[in-house]
Amino acid sequence: MAESVARGVFPLVVKVGGSLAETGRLPLALSLIATACIPVVVVPGGGPFADSIRALQPRMRFSDAVAHRLAMLAMHQMAELVVAQQGERFTVAQSLAEISNALRNRKVPVWAPLRMISGDTAVPASWSATSDSLAARLAELLDARLVLLKSVDIEAGADLDDLARRGVVDPILPSIVARGGLSWSIFGPSGDARLRAVLEGEGER
Repeated sequence: MAESVARGVFPLVVKVGGSLAETGRLPLALSLIATACIPVVVVPGGGPFADSIRALQPRMRFSDAVAHRLAMLAMHQMAELVVAQQGERFTVAQSLAEISNALRNRKVPVWAPLRMISGDTAVPASWSATSDSLAARLAELLDARLVLLKSVDIEAGADLDDLARRGVVDPILPSIVARGGLSWSIFGPSGDARLRAVLEGEGER
């Protein structure tokens, strides 16, 4: 687990990577979020839907800007799946107003980013900005703490620039985190107990 110095910023923006579905960890992560004692906004990765866009791009020869929009639609598809599988507490949200309304009603908004991010120059319209960066941008807009759930464990003390060089996070994420002064954590498979504590409002120890 790696984290920033600042702690305890709420609500949480929790990015749930598509790789968690492949490892079987996704249901556990979502069940922990469903019982959270603090406000949480879920940002889903594009998962297999985004993978299909990557595969189609060289064959159909559409631009990175088009691929970026399609990848955000892939996140919307994953958001719909999460809501369908998790029951009434989860709801798709496409705007800050919808996110705020969901949180007021003690629901877990699952963010579909296209409406908010389309045309947002803070996020490059390219594959260099994945759902990691989109989650960071949302955390910046909400003044929230950022949590990334990954399929690999991160050693203590790792910094985001190093993680970006290693491909653990995307290369745009560090600049968004730095600009927004965001508090952040990354939890790999061994970090679920700490994730549970954070979702229960206990912060990091």
